[in-house]
Amino acid sequence: MQYALITGASKGIGKAMAVEMAKRGYGVLLVARSEFLLQQNCIELNELYKVPAQFLAIDLTDPTATQTIFNWCINNHYEVSVLINNAGYGLNGSLEDYSLYNHLQMMQLNMNVVVALCYLFLPELKKRKVAYIGNISSTAAYQSVPGLNIYAASKTFVRSFSRGLAYELRNTSVKVCCICPGTTDTDFAQQANITHEKAIKMAAKFNMNPADVAKQAVEGILAGKKEIVPGTTNKILKYLSNIVPDSFLEQSAAGIYGI
Repeated sequence: MQYALITGASKGIGKAMAVEMAKRGYGVLLVARSEFLLQQNCIELNELYKVPAQFLAIDLTDPTATQTIFNWCINNHYEVSVLINNAGYGLNGSLEDYSLYNHLQMMQLNMNVVVALCYLFLPELKKRKVAYIGNISSTAAYQSVPGLNIYAASKTFVRSFSRGLAYELRNTSVKVCCICPGTTDTDFAQQANITHEKAIKMAAKFNMNPADVAKQAVEGILAGKKEIVPGTTNKILKYLSNIVPDSFLEQSAAGIYGI
């Protein structure tokens, strides 16, 4: 049985991507903090799609978490052929609004965990006839975002890392895809402490459904695409970020996020 390992799989895009992989007959390995939600998701996926579904409840900001995840898969003989690095979060506000510890924890999850899991699983993925890595970035990766500064920078890292890794692995059986969603109907805004009225109204206007994002993402990953921007509006915003001056984009973002 070939498995898809998905981080941040308790809800939102991660949960929806688990559904998409299960629909395609993959066993699913769900990783996040909430044991209750993961357990419920596994029960549902097993009942609906008749695929093996296992979970590991773990705090991914713990520096030892990635090795624990890898050991869990090896010790249980889970043949991972799809790795989806979805876990991540943001913090809304200026740099000094949060402690250095808060920022470093976010950077640990958004960047270090992605690199570590890719590094640890790569030798296993290369053993498969074909294997896939999907790293979730964001449309924020295409510009600086005052008010979500470190989050956007971390997603720029994910995009750059993913594209570079895709090239390094171009002659192997492993395909790497970077997925850059825009605003999605998840609890990201609550976790990021986004309370500015303009940001909330914009999110409500342009939010995509997690299921739609996941469907486009999984289709792109399995098609071997290097980069995906789900949704027509997000594709237009990506295009505009290439032609509109940085200073204008930064001023606009600052106004949206209350900086």
